[in-house]
Amino acid sequence: MLPGLRVDLARLAAYERVCGFPTGADALPVTYPHVLGFPVAMRLMSGRDFPLPLLGLVHTSISVTRRAATPATAVYELTVYVEGLARHRRGTEAAVVTELRDDGGAEPVWESRSTYLARHRVDGGAAPRQEGGPASAQAEPLPVRAEWRLAGDVGRRYGAASGDRNPIHLHPLTARLFGFPRAIAHGMWTVARCLAAHGTPDAAVVRAEFARRCRCPGRWRTGRQTGASNCAAGTGGACTCPGRWTPTRPEPAPPRPPAPARAPARAPPAAPRAGPSSGRPGPPRRSSSGSPPPAWP
Repeated sequence: MLPGLRVDLARLAAYERVCGFPTGADALPVTYPHVLGFPVAMRLMSGRDFPLPLLGLVHTSISVTRRAATPATAVYELTVYVEGLARHRRGTEAAVVTELRDDGGAEPVWESRSTYLARHRVDGGAAPRQEGGPASAQAEPLPVRAEWRLAGDVGRRYGAASGDRNPIHLHPLTARLFGFPRAIAHGMWTVARCLAAHGTPDAAVVRAEFARRCRCPGRWRTGRQTGASNCAAGTGGACTCPGRWTPTRPEPAPPRPPAPARAPARAPPAAPRAGPSSGRPGPPRRSSSGSPPPAWP
């Protein structure tokens, strides 16, 4: 847990520029708290008690829940922990949770769950990963809204702004050491770039799966479907980052049950006397001053 966390505004501006977010606003991009928690996540996954090798871990998916606006000048409390491990058809997947709270707050204003895959041979009893997320939800290509050119240095620029300097993203020479012919873009850059283009409300849920590689340099097409669904796909199927964001709204309060009928009041006696009233009070009412909290999928 990191209490009293303040955002480095200069580093935030560099991140906003490389991802395409507007700069200067007193608001964190919806993906930026992931950057704040990334160094802590790396320390956890590089510790001796973490059972998977850090080298070779692949970021396979992320889900983000933002419950309210997150000002860039506010003070926060950051928590990062490993939720657990799960078998995958290609190896073992670790889930890492990041939570951002207002300093001294009880509930997170922002939280994410990332999965990282360690590839290794599995026996026939390994449980396949459950499908049905954003990748499988996009059965048909979305209408193309824009096409961008990925420069060869986008991985280096994003790595400098985010702190994620994985060699596969930095240069063709370092990428070849891990079996990639060219450098590939960060999965979180593709999510951030797409959300910067389409926008997200203050309260939203974002889900993305990193299905295929985005090679740099290259071309990238992005589409948007009515109903707040975003998807990015490159030419020739070489780059796919299916995702979805949905605005969240408070659910309406459930209807109250009808109050039981009151007993009829008795006629007052001729002479007043001390003692409690003979009328029975109705059931206590719940305060309606606050709205019920939203439900998070």
